Amino acid sequence: MASLDALARQIGEGRVLPRYALAAGLGAVAALGQAPWGLWPLTIMALALVYGLWRETGGWLSATLLGLVAGTGHFVVALSWIFEPFLVDAARHGWMAPFAVLGLSVFMASYWAVALGAARALAPRSGVALVGAFVIGEALRGWLFTGFAWAQVGHVLIDTALLHWASFGGGLGLCALIIGAAVALWHLGAGRRVAGAAGLAGLALLYGGGAALTPVEAAAPGPEAQTVRLVQPNAAQHEKWLPENLQMFYDRQRQFTAAPGETGRPDLVVWPETAIPTFLHQSDDLLGGIAASAQGAPVVLGLRRLDGQRYYNSLLYMDGEGIVDQVYDKHHLVPFGEFMPLGDLMARFGIHGLAAEEGGGYSAGPGAEIVDMRPLGRAVPLICYEGVFARNITSAPARPDMILMITNDAWFGKVSGPYQHLAQGRLRSAEQGLPMVRVANTGVSAMVDGTGRVLAHIPLGEAGWIDTPLPPPLPATLYSRTGDAPVLVLAALLMLAGALLARRVKGHRVSD
Repeated sequence: MASLDALARQIGEGRVLPRYALAAGLGAVAALGQAPWGLWPLTIMALALVYGLWRETGGWLSATLLGLVAGTGHFVVALSWIFEPFLVDAARHGWMAPFAVLGLSVFMASYWAVALGAARALAPRSGVALVGAFVIGEALRGWLFTGFAWAQVGHVLIDTALLHWASFGGGLGLCALIIGAAVALWHLGAGRRVAGAAGLAGLALLYGGGAALTPVEAAAPGPEAQTVRLVQPNAAQHEKWLPENLQMFYDRQRQFTAAPGETGRPDLVVWPETAIPTFLHQSDDLLGGIAASAQGAPVVLGLRRLDGQRYYNSLLYMDGEGIVDQVYDKHHLVPFGEFMPLGDLMARFGIHGLAAEEGGGYSAGPGAEIVDMRPLGRAVPLICYEGVFARNITSAPARPDMILMITNDAWFGKVSGPYQHLAQGRLRSAEQGLPMVRVANTGVSAMVDGTGRVLAHIPLGEAGWIDTPLPPPLPATLYSRTGDAPVLVLAALLMLAGALLARRVKGHRVSD
């Protein structure tokens, strides 16, 4: 088995093109652990081979290039759904799709490149340092330029018992587990049985511990649980705003809202993002019709709001008497989608965000808020893209009783994007120990408990409604109190330990 090192060295010393073609292919295979494929063992195996190639790079520059190529392969597959928004209006935007997918993939891969290059410069051949550098790189990817923490390698563990440990270390902690497992697998295959077996045994113990410690019974709704109705109209994005369809989709949602339930009327009805076609100040008649259909139940729905010259993507809570009680404005907007950097300048050239109104597009709200829904408790509202970021929950002014997400995943197509978005919502619940009410225009609408388990759902691409009990919140998790700080400190210590060990090994070689 020690020949693995020799094989990696031979590849590293061989021709450049086959070497980087292999790296790109391995990155693509690693992406198959993401939803909806869920082949997470392939992710570990592919990243183990990338680690082996990294160990044989000639310096930080070649390591950086390796990370860029492998990362590009990964994100081209994982983010292939980016094609879909550009095909909604194919005549206008379709030509941009290949450039958008490749450009975004290369940009996201640049964080892998920096991580692999920095680890190689600081501690050549040190798996410990690589784990730390990779985690810090993923953290930066979630923050810089408003962040895009989609398709982190740790997300492949969301559908496993290891999701439990997100309540301690969040998504970055899961990234550390995946990279650590890849490093251990390589060393086991290369003949370093003690180090490799110890690492994989540790992962197995965490897996078993996660299965045993996940508080499934505590997270389950009890007999006193309030009932929430999820309403999914299934309005395809290219049909949603056609004048001849507006009334049909509105009536469909009213019909679902008014339908008799098996156990009586629900305690809350939730419609998706931009559920009605008018602005808030023009919506009195539509909201009155919705209140009539709800028959005394409060309603949450998404719509657009105009304040002076500013457009907002908003969520409103309408009480049982049909009065708009609270309005939340989305604050974490989608770059190039809901707003365009230098939007007014770009508009002169006919370039707008895909979902933008005019020029700079939507304006950002003031920040994370709490919506008090009385008997059901307090919710932190999230609109679509905001669910990708844990900080949009931890920055709320108080700990809520639930996460309330409305979204329009029709933009993401029907292959991978909606399932990846749902998976990230499940991660948010597991991190915080909070149930999530998730309603999507085309799906997947779901009720998720505080362990990240889906209790009920409406499948992707179907119109319908479902009544489901609201699970209770779990006690505050460690992650909800500390955020990413402990994992980042640990990552920095791993890099430092790798550097010190590398210097010590180099000193021994010199003295010999």
